[in-house]
Amino acid sequence: MKTSRRGAGLLLGLSSALTFSLLGASPASASTSTWTLEAEGQELCVRGGFSWTYALSPVSGSWSKPITTGIRNLPGKSSANLGRQIIPPGTNERDPADGSLPVNGYVFFSLGLAPVGEYTAEIYATDGERTETDQLKIVYQDEYCQ
Repeated sequence: MKTSRRGAGLLLGLSSALTFSLLGASPASASTSTWTLEAEGQELCVRGGFSWTYALSPVSGSWSKPITTGIRNLPGKSSANLGRQIIPPGTNERDPADGSLPVNGYVFFSLGLAPVGEYTAEIYATDGERTETDQLKIVYQDEYCQ
């Protein structure tokens, strides 16, 4: 009788351990997004005033929820109304041969009039839980950009 109780207790203990380990693994495996914004400190030079343009907002890694990219903190009377892009769930990895990363994100915006000088806008990517940012340097010049 003692042996059958020990066996039942051992079986119950193993069953509980297995159940708890599976339950514990579930939330960790559900959160498999490991992505990174790869905007890499771009620079844009504009002459004078108004222009429509874009910047790259590639995301690398893997993600299970859509990622929205956009731009904010533009100088002067600029507009980011066209700035958002939604990247569907997926993966994007660097090419092992040359290290290049396929561009899967762009932000489109217009630059309005602003005094000559350097400005810093912010490119962002978010999946709703986590947000990453990178800077976009915008240089306004009187003369042509080189």
